Amino acid sequence: MTLVIFLGALLGGMALGIPIAFALLGSGLALMAHLDLLDPQILAQNLVGGADSFPLLAVPFFMLAGEVMNVGGLSRRIVNLALAVVGHVKGGLGYVAIMAGCLLSALSGSAVADAAALSALLLPMMVQAGHSKLRSGGLIASIGVIGPVIPPSIGLVIFGVAGNVSISKLFLAAIVPGLLIGGALWITWAWLVRREDIVPPPRKSRAEILRAAREATWALLLPVIILVGLRMGVFTPTEAAVVAAVYALFVSTVIYRELKVSQFYGVFVGAAKTSAVVMFLIAAAMVSAWLITVANLPAMVVGMLEPFLGSPILLMAAIMVLVMLVGTAMDMTPTILILTPVLMPVVQAAGIDPVYFGVMFIINTSIGLVTPPVGAVLNVVAGVGKMRLDEVARGVMPFMVAEFSIMFVMVVFPALVTVPARWLAG
Repeated sequence: MTLVIFLGALLGGMALGIPIAFALLGSGLALMAHLDLLDPQILAQNLVGGADSFPLLAVPFFMLAGEVMNVGGLSRRIVNLALAVVGHVKGGLGYVAIMAGCLLSALSGSAVADAAALSALLLPMMVQAGHSKLRSGGLIASIGVIGPVIPPSIGLVIFGVAGNVSISKLFLAAIVPGLLIGGALWITWAWLVRREDIVPPPRKSRAEILRAAREATWALLLPVIILVGLRMGVFTPTEAAVVAAVYALFVSTVIYRELKVSQFYGVFVGAAKTSAVVMFLIAAAMVSAWLITVANLPAMVVGMLEPFLGSPILLMAAIMVLVMLVGTAMDMTPTILILTPVLMPVVQAAGIDPVYFGVMFIINTSIGLVTPPVGAVLNVVAGVGKMRLDEVARGVMPFMVAEFSIMFVMVVFPALVTVPARWLAG
């Protein structure tokens, strides 16, 4: 009955068009009333406490870093480098998008920011070269999935806080899976464009490639600094976010000189607005998370999934299917905040590595960003590329199938995640 009340209040609020944060608060109030704990003071305390977390400071700083990179020219130089290296091969602009997407993911950690940058920079070039706009938009949308996987990742930060899992270990464990997703997109794009009759641009000279690499060097140093710093224990993920924001500001204003002081206000306000939405959502979800624990809902879910506890692979497959279904109707952040406190006890009871589960969970919720009808990245690509949402949704289908396929390969073969994670973590 408790589970029915929680889900009924949450889904009912969403069906009425109430913003998810307020729907979460409503479901929390419904649970409080059901448990005879209705007290506005408890609600307020958990709401404030939900956002009062040092690790969550990484969210606004990574948001700021992403805004600065797009305005300050770091994203454009990454794209230019990829264009110089592989732009001349058949379907080269698609490979450019994939390479640039992986590199941008190591800078911003935001699927929306990466998709917006790639749509603005590459989509017109791909259409002008003769590629289908529908297919090109679908590819760029699917590349946005890599953003929350390859560190630094806002999604991994939120999961680490919600599930009480080491964010540094999550960051290091997600590198190889993110690159595997990029490889799956590369193969899918190669298969789709093999019959296209498109004349690629001429090969860049060695001097042009070196010039593009030299211009992008400062941008490429950022992920190196972050990953080496985390690996060597120089700073925490939260401190890494501050390093990323300060470094991006320094390079954009002093080295590249594309970000003017007069633009600071707009950049900071844009990052603050996005961060405020995410942080309020996290705070509201923490109210529900506390009540979920008080109501002992995780134990109920463990009981429901008990037949799968003897087989970790079968349990992971069942959980991934559940998260896939939720991802079609709910955005990434609320999915993490709602399901993490419910599923973590199940995972621990089955003896599954929490870091491995976290990486797989984030991959699944990231793919949810391109699953219609709610997919946030689909809406971004449609808006920037002046396309209809259903066109982008059709274009993304083969790439989404490839991403789900590689995800389930990692479910069947967990060593693809756990072995590189142990090696990178030392």
